[in-house]
Amino acid sequence: MSAHDTHRAIEATFRIERARLVAGLVRLVRSIDRAEELAQDALVIALDSWPKTGVPANPGAWLMTTARRRAIDAIRHERMRLRKHPELVHALDQAPDDAAAAIDAALSDDLGDELLGLIFAACHPMLSADARAALTLRVVGGLSIDEIARAFLANEAAIAKRIVRAKQAIATAGLGFEVPRGAERAARLPSVLEVIYLIFNEGYAATAGDDPIRPGLCLEALRLGRVLAGLLADDPEVFGLVALMEFHASRLPARIGPDGALVPLPDQDRTRWDQLLIRRGLDALARAEALGPTAGGWGPYVLQAALAACHVRARTAAETDWSRIAGLYDRLRLMTPSPVVVSIAPSLMAWPLVQRLASASSSSWPTNRRSATTPHCRRRAATCCSAPAGSRRPAPHSRPPHG
Repeated sequence: MSAHDTHRAIEATFRIERARLVAGLVRLVRSIDRAEELAQDALVIALDSWPKTGVPANPGAWLMTTARRRAIDAIRHERMRLRKHPELVHALDQAPDDAAAAIDAALSDDLGDELLGLIFAACHPMLSADARAALTLRVVGGLSIDEIARAFLANEAAIAKRIVRAKQAIATAGLGFEVPRGAERAARLPSVLEVIYLIFNEGYAATAGDDPIRPGLCLEALRLGRVLAGLLADDPEVFGLVALMEFHASRLPARIGPDGALVPLPDQDRTRWDQLLIRRGLDALARAEALGPTAGGWGPYVLQAALAACHVRARTAAETDWSRIAGLYDRLRLMTPSPVVVSIAPSLMAWPLVQRLASASSSSWPTNRRSATTPHCRRRAATCCSAPAGSRRPAPHSRPPHG
């Protein structure tokens, strides 16, 4: 393998392993900033070592071991006697050579729990929605400040300050990185799901800039959702969100016409919809349904995924089961009576009539991007689903994506 290939392998490995690496280290050093520094140190060492020795059989484990050794060196040098890690300091004083084993023993929890704890910390509801989104993309997603700023069309300095303030708020609050359990986890999970869907919505229906969609942001949110589903395999709402994003993402290739205008859902070329993503979405929805509803019934993401499934299952717009869609919207309205959901359901019941009238008319509906002349009922009927029900930030991110 050439030096160039090795460097590419290192960069790819670090991008994949970064979140798990930071999650494992933050439990030890109790600081997101310090964990990120240690992860970066491991990358620098790999860039120097791997071109000479070759890529190790388990590169992720190599990076983790290297980063932990750096942490051990820092503990030994500073004689850190953290209240929650006295056994680590004792092990370092008594048998430095066995320090790595002591670290492993102290961090014996499954690494999935560590990553989940990091996600819940980054998405803590005490932070603003913007801060949660930026911190999640930085710490869990591994995006650079520049990438996040470009994704949200924001100033780099503003994004950097937002992330710094979020980290400081977590440190000041003494927030732990353990996975919340029971009622606490149930109470905080909606915040995590909201952040992931906020990121997806910003890519699916951009609130600023000339590009109406930014697929890269959608795919990053989808990746985060899949990671969360792998860690919380017993929660139907998690799978509902994943299914919802899979369905939306499957339509991205057909959302923009040759003239750059957004194409409403009924007018999209369904042969361009990604069938692999649709199958994944249907599998995730089936998983959510198999888990069954909670005591309060189906959650908003499962209901919205069921709505989206009505569209992807129809071979043509005319075959769409609008009655089922209206019924699902009615259930969503009873659960979260937001103005958007309340106003959409009546339009859906009238949509078959609208289609027949449109077919009989010699004029065509205008489809200019973000055009105020687009018929109001058609825009609503073309909406696959509403935004996260009950979102604390109703605009602009949580507005319903059209098409």
